[in-house]
Amino acid sequence: MAKKLEGNGLFESSRWLLPEHREAYSHQLTHKDPIIKPVIDEQEWQQIGEVLSESFNEHVRITIKVFDPYEEIELSGFVTVINMFLKEIKLRNEDDWDWIKFNDILSAST
Repeated sequence: MAKKLEGNGLFESSRWLLPEHREAYSHQLTHKDPIIKPVIDEQEWQQIGEVLSESFNEHVRITIKVFDPYEEIELSGFVTVINMFLKEIKLRNEDDWDWIKFNDILSAST
C-alpha cells in the first residue's frame, strides 16, 4: 500500500481509469497554461538592437531570450544576417542556425 502513495503510484495502479482519462491527465501535466507575451518598451528595443548589431559587425557571441508560450528559451550564437525586410535575424551557433523574428525576441545580451 505504501508504494501506491508514492509519486504517481495511486493514479497508475488504479484499474478504474479509462485510457482516455489517463491520456487527458498526462496531457494536462505536459501542457501548462500559456504565458502572456510581455510588452517591450522602446528603451529595451534600443538595447536589443545595439547588441544585435554588435554581434553582426564585430562577431561577438550573444545570448537571446526568445518568447515561447510554454517555456523560456535562450539561444546563444553569432548574428550572421539581419533581414530588415522580413524583420528577422539569422543566429548561428556551433553546428546549426535559427531564423528568429524580431517580435519573438524578449532580450539580448553579450
